[in-house]
Amino acid sequence: MQNQNQTDLLTDLDTIRVIKTNDEKLSPDEFRRLQLVELSLLKELDRVCRKYKIRYTIFCGTLLGAVRHKGYIPWDDDADIAMLREDYEKFKKAARELDPAICFFQDHSTDPQYLWGYGKLRKTGTYHMRTGQQHIKCKNGVYIDIFPLDDVPLSLAGQVYQNIDCYICRKILWANVGRVTEKGLKKAWFSLLSRIPADSVYKHLKRWESKSSTKKCNRVRCLTFPPFGTLYVKNPIRKRFGMPKKWFVRLQRYKFEDTELIGTRDYDEILKYTYDDYMTPPPPEKRVPKVSFSRIEY
Repeated sequence: MQNQNQTDLLTDLDTIRVIKTNDEKLSPDEFRRLQLVELSLLKELDRVCRKYKIRYTIFCGTLLGAVRHKGYIPWDDDADIAMLREDYEKFKKAARELDPAICFFQDHSTDPQYLWGYGKLRKTGTYHMRTGQQHIKCKNGVYIDIFPLDDVPLSLAGQVYQNIDCYICRKILWANVGRVTEKGLKKAWFSLLSRIPADSVYKHLKRWESKSSTKKCNRVRCLTFPPFGTLYVKNPIRKRFGMPKKWFVRLQRYKFEDTELIGTRDYDEILKYTYDDYMTPPPPEKRVPKVSFSRIEY
């Protein structure tokens, strides 16, 4: 990191100053800068969504931060957004309105080398390489995640079948990472899975995506991410594989840092579903960043 004072570090977000490798610890100011870079992405997403009347909700730790801290959880190093499928598809079309000086939208349709089933906003002019993914040639940068939410079947048997199917799809997409990072039989297994074209997985997932409709009042999940109801294992099995769609329809604005973002009005229900006692912070030893990196520049 070049020499600069604290004011520059926390106000000039357009020049890369922080360079770290192999999970090198960030200073408090460097960590706060990372949060502010991600905040600029959240603001740009909110601007475009308001312009085109696209529904979204801050999600997971970002929603928890808004409720408990009126901004970021102090040790949180990422940000999450969720959208129902129809809103996600609208956002993909509206992404051309994003200010390219701030960010760009990334998913497999905009970047064929990108291998995940949800989108990201990447900060223009930055770099963020996850540990073990140096060989993945997709576009890079500090990011926020955007999770599309699709309908789950009404029956429990259908939900279990969908979950198994989506698990297999997720592992095939992950295989290009696993064949490098895993060892032994897992490495061999992922090496075989990596031969399956990613495009065939996305084509298969379209079958589930096509069943989603905002007119249906059932439950939803992100197809290529573990069901969020499994994060808190005491959730009953009939609720574990999908979240009520109303959580992503009934919305309100939340104070978040120096701005306002949109989140669910049912924050108490969704945070209990995910974290149970969400207002009690974890013990100090667990208040650590969760994103590992081999190199980050911002």
